Amino acid sequence: MKRILIRSGKSPFRVASPTEFIHQDLIGTNTGNLLFSDSAHKMLTTPDTEVTSNGIRTNPSAERAAEINEQYDVFVVPLANAFRPQFQGSLDRLSTLIEQLTIPVVVFGVGAQATDDYATEILKPMEASVKRFARAVLDRSASIGVRGELTASYLRDHGVPDDGIDIMGCPSMFLYGDRFPEIRATEITAGSRLAINLSPNAIPVGPVAGIAAHAHAHYPNLTYYAQNLVDAELLLWGDTTPESGFEDAFPLQLSHALLRENKVRMPLDAATWIDELRGYDFAYGTRIHGNIAALLAGTPAVVLTHDSRTLELCRYFGIPHRPLSTLPADTDPRDLYEAADFSAMVKGHAERFERITAFLTRNGLDNAYQHGDGGAAYEARVASLDLPASMEVWDGTEDGRMRYRVSRLRELITVSEDKLTTKLTAATKKNAELRAKLTAAEKRAAQTADRLDATVQQLEATRKQLAALERRVTGMEKRVLVRLGPALRRRTRKLSGSTDRH
Repeated sequence: MKRILIRSGKSPFRVASPTEFIHQDLIGTNTGNLLFSDSAHKMLTTPDTEVTSNGIRTNPSAERAAEINEQYDVFVVPLANAFRPQFQGSLDRLSTLIEQLTIPVVVFGVGAQATDDYATEILKPMEASVKRFARAVLDRSASIGVRGELTASYLRDHGVPDDGIDIMGCPSMFLYGDRFPEIRATEITAGSRLAINLSPNAIPVGPVAGIAAHAHAHYPNLTYYAQNLVDAELLLWGDTTPESGFEDAFPLQLSHALLRENKVRMPLDAATWIDELRGYDFAYGTRIHGNIAALLAGTPAVVLTHDSRTLELCRYFGIPHRPLSTLPADTDPRDLYEAADFSAMVKGHAERFERITAFLTRNGLDNAYQHGDGGAAYEARVASLDLPASMEVWDGTEDGRMRYRVSRLRELITVSEDKLTTKLTAATKKNAELRAKLTAAEKRAAQTADRLDATVQQLEATRKQLAALERRVTGMEKRVLVRLGPALRRRTRKLSGSTDRH
């Protein structure tokens, strides 16, 4: 039995409550992470393997590395846009852990995040971290599985050889192996059920909030599928923006129309997410995994690309997409659907599946589709679970989570009090230090004043001495003149007489 340790927020077989998802951050800040990690988990589950979730937080200690070396045969690391400045600290911790491992380490789905024109200058500060990570992985595997052509080129520029790179996309698209669900044909009308997904970091690229507002105004059955941890916290806790009157064009506050009308959902499990999206006619937006979840449900979807991570996968998989920067705020989802062509995505799926399985084989890993039951046991086990539905806006009534809210508030208050006490103690200490410095400065000033007074007194005594000396000199001059005056006059007359005789 091969024991595989996989980096993921949680096992797909763990049933966790919404409060556990939030408190433990089981989605790694974004529920899209569960979609590709669950797919990888399923892909690697064969009769001869045991797959265990490691958690998405990396413990790089020597003790943890020793445990992994002793208990597991392979460490599998599905990643997304890991080559980005915000992830540099996590990448370094992952490198530290991998460098201590003696077992194979297989990384797939990793990508570089840049602008939609593939400009990677923004990644310059983390160049050393990327090189270190690549070296650590390739010392323990045959190749690195990357999302697409940009990431492959980026790694080549950082010294990774061609034979150390395999382009294989994202595991999420292979949740059903070599078959892809049939994309349902539809007709979008005012009554169609639409799912939209939005990224806050897409705001500078194009009118993403305006596109959502236009859809909300014209399609009453619109639902916004959020994906970030902050969205889940908003749905659970709420805020005071309705009372304060604060408004923002992007749905991040309860005052936004989509939240006021309870048209926001936050998926917590890949299985329920996909199942819910089967009930929609069309999905679109800036979230790559939000749209992949819809496609896996057979629901037509179009990605509004706003950076390299979305564009790279769309190009590799043939997913219909439109550059967000070229779209107006009044973009109609009907137009997006009617212009979409899913044929390349579906037609090329089998070949792309062969690439990812070849990558796994090259790195010593079997897969459920060629070496198992095709994922049937996995799917049956997931289907038997009572997974929570997607979160929606809390209406203030008892929903079974009041104990958590009260407990969490109490913890936050205690933490705030502790922080205030710590700050007050530090401030008191600082105040005492400042007072001590002030007292010392005052003492030094007093001493300086005393020295100055003594110097002034010395100067005054010297001045008096000089004045007395001047008076003495003047008196001496007068006395000399008195004594020498007659003699000088006689001498003067004598000299004058001598002159006359000549």
